[in-house]
Amino acid sequence: MEQGQQPEAPETLLAADETLDSVQDAGLRLIQPRQGYRFSFDPLVLCDFARLDGVQHLLDLGCGCGLMALLAARRQPALRVTAIEVQPAQADRARRNVCLNGLESQVRVVCGDVRQWAPTARQSCDLVLCNPPFRPAQAGRQALDAERRAARHEQHGTLAELLSAAGQVLSHGGRCALVHLAERLTDVLEAMRRARLEPKRLRLVHSRAGQDACLVLVEGRKGSRPGLRVQSPLLLQDEEI
Repeated sequence: MEQGQQPEAPETLLAADETLDSVQDAGLRLIQPRQGYRFSFDPLVLCDFARLDGVQHLLDLGCGCGLMALLAARRQPALRVTAIEVQPAQADRARRNVCLNGLESQVRVVCGDVRQWAPTARQSCDLVLCNPPFRPAQAGRQALDAERRAARHEQHGTLAELLSAAGQVLSHGGRCALVHLAERLTDVLEAMRRARLEPKRLRLVHSRAGQDACLVLVEGRKGSRPGLRVQSPLLLQDEEI
């Protein structure tokens, strides 16, 4: 998938410090900050990994500017999507992106902390998609830009807290799929099990053949029995992203 400039951006939706880009294969347009956090291929590979058939209500946990929610809604016209984002500026962009792509009847954007919101929406979803911050709050170099910092570091909830919230909103047998750093696979599996999300499907993502995995895709099912299926690796060099 490619990003391309769209000069016909509606002035009422686009701010001076934002760009309007196209997600070519999906037929979507996306408002993004010019200098802040911009989408990568992570939500694209996660949406491809997730199985949307038969899903009625999906939660995009930490939706950013809304790309994953939009992709899911476009692929499944009968799907109902709730997208929650803690950063007000990003939630506002997500709402505008929903309007820009004509998906208001499918996608609802909530601005809030999922840790407080989840108890109000218990067992309301059958699929959660999560592209969380990859680093603990104080780990490594911190970005100067506040949006980038919040997107990369666990400032608004640890991995365990986010998966606990996912477990609360899922109905019995519901699924949670997420993308994370391959080096944190142990953390992902442990946090899933603590949230009663049994890991059922796993796929490692490699930049190219012969290199170590850079990402991991994991799907857990609420209340399921043990038994993990490890799929063939995904090579990004073979994908059109």
